[in-house]
Amino acid sequence: MQVTMARQGLLIVFTGNGKGKTTAALGMALRAAGHGMRILILQFIKGSWRYGELNALERFPEIRIKPLGSGFTWKKDNLDEDRRLAHLGWQEAVEEMQRGTWDMIVLDELNIILSYGLLPLDTVLTALRSRPSDLHVVVTGRNAPAELIAVADLVTEMQLIRHPYHDQQLKAQQGIEF
Repeated sequence: MQVTMARQGLLIVFTGNGKGKTTAALGMALRAAGHGMRILILQFIKGSWRYGELNALERFPEIRIKPLGSGFTWKKDNLDEDRRLAHLGWQEAVEEMQRGTWDMIVLDELNIILSYGLLPLDTVLTALRSRPSDLHVVVTGRNAPAELIAVADLVTEMQLIRHPYHDQQLKAQQGIEF
């Protein structure tokens, strides 16, 4: 006799200054796809160029990935366009959470958006708390707010010990960094 259990959606946060936050979320998405789950990945920062995740995930029909941003926010003088894109992206994220189409939604680099003040934290927390009870949500990015960490079910902090860019001045490596 096979026993089926109702799924309890988890709020998962990958944060910290070390590498691997998005990679951990992608690994979780692949694991979920292996169980026939439907996954949506919304990327709040990445936008204008092709990178490895987009190419690889085209091979998995269970996973849809959508860039929402315009590139690396921390390299810009004016954040007005990023703020506009963050609000549009967040509106889409809320609609997708409520739609019931997905088993897991990854909100990639949402913590960066929050740390730059591009979205109001209370609005984000309200939507995350009111998501459907069986929906897993994974939030990535440095500088996760303490309030988000407090309401999350699972939190992992990636700690930077060594990085070739900082330690050896090596440029980003294809397949590793992008």
